[in-house]
Amino acid sequence: MADDRERFERIYRENFRAVLRFAALRIDPERAKDVVAETFLVAWRRLDDVPAEPRAWLLGVARKVVADQFRSQTRRDALAVRIGEASHDGVPDPAGSLTDRDAALTAFATLGERDREVLRLVAWDGLDAGEAADVLGITRLAFAVRLHRARRRLERALEPESAAPQTPRRHVDAHS
Repeated sequence: MADDRERFERIYRENFRAVLRFAALRIDPERAKDVVAETFLVAWRRLDDVPAEPRAWLLGVARKVVADQFRSQTRRDALAVRIGEASHDGVPDPAGSLTDRDAALTAFATLGERDREVLRLVAWDGLDAGEAADVLGITRLAFAVRLHRARRRLERALEPESAAPQTPRRHVDAHS
């Protein structure tokens, strides 16, 4: 039991910041703390399942906890709407603030959730392909393919916005 406690404390010390950063980039700061607490509770309960290099495993657990929180929030919001008491205290729609953000964030926001997640794991969380694949529960090759495609889509989204409207105009002008 003492060995388990020491192992858990070491895992906690070495990975707390990474798990908190992971959660804070995906959810509000207060709920991020709850995500961290629940993640380490799962780690304690399933200590025998925690691998020797626990970071990717812990981030996978945190990812599931965040997803559960989003699902719970969605259910609460839907219930509030059904009973006619929709709360305006919920998470604000990010679409309104996109116009105030720089081009990179705007382009990032246009990507699908799957693309954003693989880019976050590499760029924000600093994971290598193997660790990120573990977080998502997929093979390293599948992750590499997803990452390549996400990067290509981000590159296309970063192209100047003026390029898209010009193409139809040239096409229309050619037929005049």
